[in-house]
Amino acid sequence: MTQVAPATENAGVNLAMTLVAIAATVILVARLNEPTGLPAPLALLGVGVIASFVPGIPAVEMSPDVVLFGLLPPLLYAAALGTSLIDVRRFLMPILSLSVGLVLFTAAGVGLLVSTLLPVSFAVAFALGAIVAPPDAVAATAVARRIGLPRRTTTILEGESLLNDATALVSLRTAIAAAGLAGAHAASGHAEVSFVSVAEDFGRAVIGGVGVGWLVFLLVGIVRRHLTETAADTALSFAVPFLAYVPAEKIHASGVLAVVTAGLLLAHKSPVLQSASSRLSERVNWASITFLLENAVFLLIGLQMKRIIQDVQAGDAGLTRSLLVGLAVLMACLVLRPLWMFPLTWITARRENSGERPTTAMIAVGSWAGMRGVVTLAAALTLPAATPMRPVLVLVALIVTVGTLVIQGLSLPALARALDVRGPDPREDALIEATVVGAATGAGLRAIEADPEADPRTVELIREQSTARVNRIWEQLGGDGVTPSEHYRRTRLRMIAAERRELLGIRDKDDIDQHVLRQVLDSMDAEEAALSYGARKAARVRETPLRPPDAVAAACDHLAAPVACVVPDTPEGCPACLEEGQSWVHLRMCTECGHVGCCDSSPGRHATAHFHASGHPVMRSLEPGEAWRWCFVDDALG
Repeated sequence: MTQVAPATENAGVNLAMTLVAIAATVILVARLNEPTGLPAPLALLGVGVIASFVPGIPAVEMSPDVVLFGLLPPLLYAAALGTSLIDVRRFLMPILSLSVGLVLFTAAGVGLLVSTLLPVSFAVAFALGAIVAPPDAVAATAVARRIGLPRRTTTILEGESLLNDATALVSLRTAIAAAGLAGAHAASGHAEVSFVSVAEDFGRAVIGGVGVGWLVFLLVGIVRRHLTETAADTALSFAVPFLAYVPAEKIHASGVLAVVTAGLLLAHKSPVLQSASSRLSERVNWASITFLLENAVFLLIGLQMKRIIQDVQAGDAGLTRSLLVGLAVLMACLVLRPLWMFPLTWITARRENSGERPTTAMIAVGSWAGMRGVVTLAAALTLPAATPMRPVLVLVALIVTVGTLVIQGLSLPALARALDVRGPDPREDALIEATVVGAATGAGLRAIEADPEADPRTVELIREQSTARVNRIWEQLGGDGVTPSEHYRRTRLRMIAAERRELLGIRDKDDIDQHVLRQVLDSMDAEEAALSYGARKAARVRETPLRPPDAVAAACDHLAAPVACVVPDTPEGCPACLEEGQSWVHLRMCTECGHVGCCDSSPGRHATAHFHASGHPVMRSLEPGEAWRWCFVDDALG
């Protein structure tokens, strides 16, 4: 029998306990910090700093390879999976202006500043500029969605944060190489670095990175077409970022761009390549991985703080001077972003075809959403050990990261409120969702009705279920009354609770195969989760007043026609429902004659009946605070 050496066994136990301690700390601090509103990474960074000065806590050191090959690929891939390729393509010009132009502008500005304040070459100072230039994808997206920024702003921030990492890391690698070349050439009297060589390196990194990402996308797509198990597909997803990153880096291309390209393309094709269960499993698992990795990096950086400070104090610059340099670089990062964004956004907006033009307030909010994060910290740790004043540069990167998260992250919600920059109206989203789902449902019903072998009873049952699904979306726009869908949700949830209690009693008696019971419980959990999600979504929609849906106001000729000035023919409600002794959910009014009828969610469906009887195409909502109209002829919303 093989014996395990005591030293090896202890090392394994220590590693396992360290990983458990890190995960437990991340979970505990994030949970305790949630009521405060402070970003969890900042809280974990503070915990790590405090712990680094506690006697008995082991020193932690993160090697550049662990950061670059272990942490960065999965974090970037997870961010890419949550970004729409269509949105990136729509706002490509502003995204490129920020992810390429702004990164180089910031790196150059910080480089000039640092080369003046510290005794380092411009190449080294530019390397620091490349490190602190890119805002973090996770931080920017989390803040933008939490405070409800406009979709245009959120999309541009997501796209910028994904692509700017590639620009920054390629610039960092080029600057490090330039610093080494400058030192080598200085001995022979040649201190110039060839611009052609830098351009070739940058081009190879971009083209090679996109090419490798595209090839990985094709390969994974072929494999996924033959995968039927959800677990296997999710396991493949975990390997994708490394399959893209490592080969790209081996050919001196951008591993970051390879990961982002593969992630964007696979997310775009996921409805075709993956089953519904695989997509759900991938989303849940990657959310957990991102949560642990993103927060663990900040904790580990904090645990290195004592050693970083000691190294800075032992250097020539000293701690006080290093802190002042860090604050100066922080201010430069805060100022350079709006200096670039205002003129460039106005220029690129003229070439956009999105129909949505950025306002000055939106640009101001976007220019303040430049929080740095894990990529900046990770890139700082990749500086070679021989880099002049390396501890000072790492400390400056840490100051910029913490400073932007505190100053910008905490003040951004107040700035958005002060400038009245709001996100999309959930009620307007519900209107558009009802239109889209209605169109899709109509196409599906036409497909099965055209099938001569379809059972009429089955078709009728599906038609009723499809109509109910569309009506559930319309009912979200109602007032304070309890809608039929809400009655169903509440009743079904009570029923599921009783069913689960019965199943647990059967399980405890151990009379039935446990595998079968597990399957029944799993299906019940899926239904309960869907019902609970629908209830939360409906509550959010009802809490917000409806604004006119300008994006779909000209959906058809009937809606584009001038609206006649009509008044409801009755103030009491739906006259047909009152005559029949029925209740209604929502009220609609004909825009030509003022006739009031109930919606299709109501038992009578008298608004639709009025259209069939009169031919008047458009009715508008008669609910308080609602201003939308519906065309029965074209099934269009406006």
